[in-house]
Amino acid sequence: MGNTSSERAALERQGGHKTPRRDSSGGAKDGDRPKILMDSPEDADLFHSEEIKAPEKEEFLAWQHDLEVNDKAPAQARPTVFRWTGGGKEVYLSGSFNNWSKLPLTRSHNNFVAILDLPEGEHQYKFFVDGQWTHDPSEPIVTSQLGTVNNIIQVKKTDFEVFDALMVDSQKCSDVSELSSSPPGPYHQEPYVSKPEERFKAPPILPPHLLQVILNKDTGISCDPALLPEPNHVMLNHLYALSIKVMTCLLLLELCFSKCALRPPPATELPGVLH
Repeated sequence: MGNTSSERAALERQGGHKTPRRDSSGGAKDGDRPKILMDSPEDADLFHSEEIKAPEKEEFLAWQHDLEVNDKAPAQARPTVFRWTGGGKEVYLSGSFNNWSKLPLTRSHNNFVAILDLPEGEHQYKFFVDGQWTHDPSEPIVTSQLGTVNNIIQVKKTDFEVFDALMVDSQKCSDVSELSSSPPGPYHQEPYVSKPEERFKAPPILPPHLLQVILNKDTGISCDPALLPEPNHVMLNHLYALSIKVMTCLLLLELCFSKCALRPPPATELPGVLH
C-alpha cells in the first residue's frame, strides 16, 4: 500500500504521466532511456562516473615528467682510461658508474689498465688491490662526509673534440673513396665474338712514304745509272757509303721492321769505308 500511494503522488506531480521502471539490465521497459530526476541517486552516480574518468593530478604530473625525460637526449658515452701504477698481483676497479662492483684490470707490463665507456659528467672510483681498498694519490680525490677518500674524474665533451673531428674527416674520406671515376653501368666479363665482316678486312694501308722505294727502281735517262737517288728522310734508318778509287760510290740502305733483312758487308772486303 505504501508503494502504491507514493507512486500515485509522484504521478500527480508529473501531470498524470507515469515514469517507466528500469529493469535489471539498466534499460526501460519500452526501450527508451529513462529521464533522470533532480535530487535522485542517479544524478550522483552520473557525476561520480565523470570524475572517475578524468585523470588525477598526480598521474598527470608523472606523465608530464616522463615526457620531459624522453625529450632529453641521452649522454654520449666516452672512452675513459683507468690506470693503476702502484703494483700488485690482482687489481680491481669500482666506481659510481658500475654501482661499485669490482671490475678486473688488465696487466700491461708493470701497470694495470682498463678502458670503459662512461657518460659525460663526474664519476667517483676506487681501486681494490690485493684485498685492500685504496685510491690513486696522483689523481684528483674527494672526501665524503664519512671520511671516505675516493678518486674523482670529469668526463667532458671538450676533451674529445679532436677525436670527433678526426672521425668526421675519416667518414668524409670514406664517402669520397666509395665514389668511382669510372662511368656508371654494369661491368662483367663476356667472351669476345668476332664478327664475319671483321675476318675479311683488307690489310692496313701502307704509309705513302714507304711506297717511294729507291732500291731496284728504274732511273731516268739524265741520271747516272750507277748512283741511286737520295732516300726519303722518314725511311732512312741506316745508310752506309763506300767509296772506291775508281770514283764509284755505293749506297746501302737498311730498313728494320721486325727483323733486319739487310746487313752491311764486312768492312775488310771493301777498302776505304767511310762513316
